[in-house]
Amino acid sequence: MPHLKPQAISVQTHLRDQVASALRSALIAGELRPGVVYSAPTLAADLGVSATPVREAMLDLAREGLVEAVRNKGFRVTEMTDQDLDEFTEIRTLIEVPTVGRVSAVASADQLEALRPLAQQIVTAAQEHDVLKYLESDHQFHLQLLALAGNHHLVEVVADLRKRSRLFGLASLNETGRLVASAQEHIELLDLIVGGKTQEAEDCMRRHLAHVRTLWADGRAEAEERKLAHRLGSR
Repeated sequence: MPHLKPQAISVQTHLRDQVASALRSALIAGELRPGVVYSAPTLAADLGVSATPVREAMLDLAREGLVEAVRNKGFRVTEMTDQDLDEFTEIRTLIEVPTVGRVSAVASADQLEALRPLAQQIVTAAQEHDVLKYLESDHQFHLQLLALAGNHHLVEVVADLRKRSRLFGLASLNETGRLVASAQEHIELLDLIVGGKTQEAEDCMRRHLAHVRTLWADGRAEAEERKLAHRLGSR
């Protein structure tokens, strides 16, 4: 039997995760643009790593629907249409709105209050224009809130949907402070659930998802405008 080296495997896996995180951040910031093909060696040079963890990380992103492999060239960042945005919002609304109602009925006050620091972190990150912290805190808040309903498979489905509904160009919107209103809805939602206002909490969740849908569209439009301005300026 071969002698395996768990530590080496752990380090490689950790590097792969770090690269995947860096690439997701670049997608969010608009540094990696939809429709453009990027080679693993080029991205590896930019990140200061070998091409292997980049290829592995890109395969992870491909499984999430964020990129697609292009034979002998690299990976193309997938484009998201208005229909994609509408369908993601519809699915999340069908799942998350009634689940919030269920959480309102079954979660204890202590369980709910444990989420308040995360809700505040989302607001603080938006106010400080820290888009990565905003997304990290937002991700944790939503999944931990839904987990209180007691269905871990539901949480996995929503987590996958959130990965696929990437927020291209969100960084540019964050610079103008437009994420603050969406961020504050997390505190409003939590207050309603804690107060036992089930219907109002469901309405707030529905409104929040619609708000996020608008941010997706605006972020994408802003990214396209910047890309066009860059092309015109380079002529």
